[in-house]
Amino acid sequence: VTTVEFDNQRLVCNAIEPRCAIGDYDGARDHYTLYTTTQNPHVIRLLMCAFVMGLPEHKVRIVSPDVGGGFGSKIPHYAEEVIVVWSSKKVGRPVKWTAERSESFITDTHGRDHHTKAEMGFDQDRNMVGLRVKTFASMGAYLSTFGPCIPTYLHGTLMQGLYTTPAVYVDVTAVFTTTTPVDALRGAGRPEATYLIERLVDQAAHEMEVDPVELRRKNFIPPFDGVNQPGYETQVALVYDSGDYEAVLKKALDMAGYEELRAEQAAAREQGRYIGIGLSTYIEACGIAPSAVVGSLGARAGLYESGTVRVQPTGKVTVLTGSHSHGQGHDTTFAQLVSDSLGIPMEDVEIVHGDTDLVPFGMGTYGSRSLA
Repeated sequence: VTTVEFDNQRLVCNAIEPRCAIGDYDGARDHYTLYTTTQNPHVIRLLMCAFVMGLPEHKVRIVSPDVGGGFGSKIPHYAEEVIVVWSSKKVGRPVKWTAERSESFITDTHGRDHHTKAEMGFDQDRNMVGLRVKTFASMGAYLSTFGPCIPTYLHGTLMQGLYTTPAVYVDVTAVFTTTTPVDALRGAGRPEATYLIERLVDQAAHEMEVDPVELRRKNFIPPFDGVNQPGYETQVALVYDSGDYEAVLKKALDMAGYEELRAEQAAAREQGRYIGIGLSTYIEACGIAPSAVVGSLGARAGLYESGTVRVQPTGKVTVLTGSHSHGQGHDTTFAQLVSDSLGIPMEDVEIVHGDTDLVPFGMGTYGSRSLA
């Protein structure tokens, strides 16, 4: 049995572009417009209307133009977004707010902040037989929008890794601490799981005095394509669609010149020099989908997306997409796809996103949804 215990430290997103918001109340229509730096405008409208302001959704418009960097910290619903529209109604004019850099550090949601102890068991033939994980995950002083989901749905459900471990037990305890709230950040739960599993494998290889590559190969899930061989059902709720993990690792090792690096490492050690060689394998849950999976894990909303393509009388084409763009290149890529499909110039394709009055619905962009 190999045991590790460590902290996965707290991180700060710190986008170059701080959060900001403009609230504009129209008294004639009793209507609120919020311009805000969010990655998911429709979800923000839903949360504002259903849980904070008690308004029907048609009374609130969310506009989220180019917001700069997101990285997860612009997913949650923040108090300032409600305060500016409420203040606008009180003073009878638009109200603008922009975070200072110091505010970004202490009010934008942070990421990670786990303390974990984990054990991985092997039989005498070095086959993995079990994994037990106990994680204490800080939520900060208050729950953020998706804070509890990160160490549970997105962390615990990837503890199978790429290995055939027949028994996996994951116990996650979310705790309140006197710190900034925690939510999604650059991978959101998946890097934490990968780091844990791969550190255990490396530690086990060191203790058993075997090559970490060979230990991984011995325990990889056999190749499956999801067609001729069914998807691989893990011990932690998910079904992998396809994979050939040994082939991918071999390709990476060949490209890196792994055997040559090991020889160089051995020669250097004889000279009293130490060269470290590290490697890691991982599997990613992209798109935070499908809806059936998140539903089985307790989510009360599907994670489907919407899109509308309209051919205008002028011959121009308008694409309305619920997937928000903040650096992923949606404008270019979606225009290329439509241009190729319809045989029209890219210049004749307009991409519209980030406006709840124009786009029917969308779950926003995070977790490699639409474009990574």
